[in-house]
Amino acid sequence: MAVPSAVMTALGAWRLDRDGVWGDEGVTLQMAHRTLPEIAHLVAHIDAVHGVYYALMHFVLAPHPGEVLLRLPSVFGAALSAGLVGLLGARLARPRVGLWAGLLYAVTPFVGRYAQEGRSYALVAAGVLAATAVLLSAVRAGTRQRWLLYALLVSATAWLHELSVLVLAAHACTLLCARASWGVWRAWLAVAGCVVLALLPLVQLSRGQSAQVAWLGEPGPDQVRGLVHSFAGPADGVCAVVLTLVAVGACTRLPRRGPVSLRAVALPLAVVPPTVLLGVSQFQPLYYDRYLLYCLAGVPLLAAAGAERVVRLVPGARGPRGAAARVLLGAGGAALVAVAFAAQLPEHRHERGPRARPDDLRGIAVLAARELRPGDTVLFLPSPGARRAAAAYPADFARADDVALARSGREAGELYDAETPPATLTHRLRTVRRVWVVVDSRALRPGWTPAGRTERAKLEVLRRHFVPREEHTSRSGVLRLYERRPAR
Repeated sequence: MAVPSAVMTALGAWRLDRDGVWGDEGVTLQMAHRTLPEIAHLVAHIDAVHGVYYALMHFVLAPHPGEVLLRLPSVFGAALSAGLVGLLGARLARPRVGLWAGLLYAVTPFVGRYAQEGRSYALVAAGVLAATAVLLSAVRAGTRQRWLLYALLVSATAWLHELSVLVLAAHACTLLCARASWGVWRAWLAVAGCVVLALLPLVQLSRGQSAQVAWLGEPGPDQVRGLVHSFAGPADGVCAVVLTLVAVGACTRLPRRGPVSLRAVALPLAVVPPTVLLGVSQFQPLYYDRYLLYCLAGVPLLAAAGAERVVRLVPGARGPRGAAARVLLGAGGAALVAVAFAAQLPEHRHERGPRARPDDLRGIAVLAARELRPGDTVLFLPSPGARRAAAAYPADFARADDVALARSGREAGELYDAETPPATLTHRLRTVRRVWVVVDSRALRPGWTPAGRTERAKLEVLRRHFVPREEHTSRSGVLRLYERRPAR
């Protein structure tokens, strides 16, 4: 529907041009500087789960890599998702249910966050919702073309992020609730089997890269509560109202407009993939709330269904003479969504503010562009953390000599450049009179100690042979100028 899409587009465009990217966005941005063979080389070693997204963003960012262009695909994905939520509500119930659901989806801060982030999650949500809409059409019409389109959408979305394949479990529950015929089940099982087979190469590749998610822990009650607030709204009042309407919607049988009910679509979508991922993560931690953004759509659909149940109790709202009342009720529901947005406006502002993300790689890159001169020596402490800004904004560091560089990440098929052994680094620094040191913010924390021999060698050489002369601060770290101690 047009109205939810327009609202989502406006919210997505709000402060989209804010400066700087954070760590994960920086990885996407640096992929724009690599060729497709280099991206393929990378995903053979690391980040296979994002390989298709990186290839897509390579073309998107080809004209001019920058923050706005980096985030535009996510704005598009979120706007499309809001429209698809509205379409599902209208098809499964009635137009005003679709309007309310789409608007509620658009004003949810969790959606707004990933509508403005240069990662794949908003596009994944759009793919899942498009596949869900096509599934309903395939169940109704049963043509090969629609089942084929459904298979292509689910497969493409799963290759964009493999955990979105859990939507198949939600769709299976939808068919169970709808009491689908054996003919529908046979077609769906064939499609699901093909999707799983098509995804196996990515699953096999990403399993060998499981160390990437080794930092994830077993989710507990805190993560469940956080997910509920992400889906229903961070403001306690909004969350309570939305969950109440969700409960009403989950217990309500609205008149069907086809073989599948709204409840049969929305409830499995909101519940089944999170339950599966939370359960699996008790044994193999894989849970992160952003991986389940596509499931959020079930919550506004159920909330809108609950609101429709309440509305149908209003005298005159159901009969043919209640057209004016229906228009007023539709507008009233939209006004209540606007109230929910106003209650969560501080959260929206925070998401678009300078402190919303853990770091700002652009800040340190701006300092480097301003202070570094051609031929200056630069050292990153520690690596790879301090190298993230240079990887995202290489032009700002291009004039300096990277004294510790052994091999570029492009050549090695890694995200970041590899560094020399301690002895080689110490030898190179013997003739250096002054060196700029990029210090990552993590290394500025009390009690930080270097983890590797090369990092310890950097600190030892700086302590023994150099003295600090200047320091320029950013949120992601500092840029320090060291000069060699005078000879005694």
